[in-house]
Amino acid sequence: VAFTTAEIFFDYERIKAVGPDRAAAEWLLRCGAKVRFRGFDRWQHDYNGLPTGPLGRYQIQAIDATEACIMYRGFDYLNGLEHVEEIKLNKCIYIEDACLERLSQTENLQASLRTMSVISCGNVTDKGIIAFHHLRNLEYLFLSDLPGIKDKEKTTDRLQTALPKLTIELDLA
Repeated sequence: VAFTTAEIFFDYERIKAVGPDRAAAEWLLRCGAKVRFRGFDRWQHDYNGLPTGPLGRYQIQAIDATEACIMYRGFDYLNGLEHVEEIKLNKCIYIEDACLERLSQTENLQASLRTMSVISCGNVTDKGIIAFHHLRNLEYLFLSDLPGIKDKEKTTDRLQTALPKLTIELDLA
């Protein structure tokens, strides 16, 4: 199913009807991302193949947004997700600092997120990465090919000071 970005909007009624994880999975898959549910090894990438079941049965544990068209407008879908441990943002042309700040301020993600990678997202700068200091349980952060990062030492030092348990791996020019 192909959607234009204009068609992908936030739908409170859908969240009430199917629950936060299902609604978020639908948004993410429509944008070209993949999700993995708790207790499953397989990544879901086919919108029409999303599993059905009782409300709350399928909980998103990991998000792989490689080349996905996710953008700030849909980030409200992340609010209700309580079990996301891993997010990969790779070649996401619409991801910018405001998205990372929004993600970092999402209370449920502050508690659950353990692993994060941001790769080849050209609109991300030091400001967006520094916002990750809110993710108090983040254990691993991988940053690669981010031309907007101008002061990698200062940025990583600030993160490391805020999150002493965090392992940061850099592949930056």
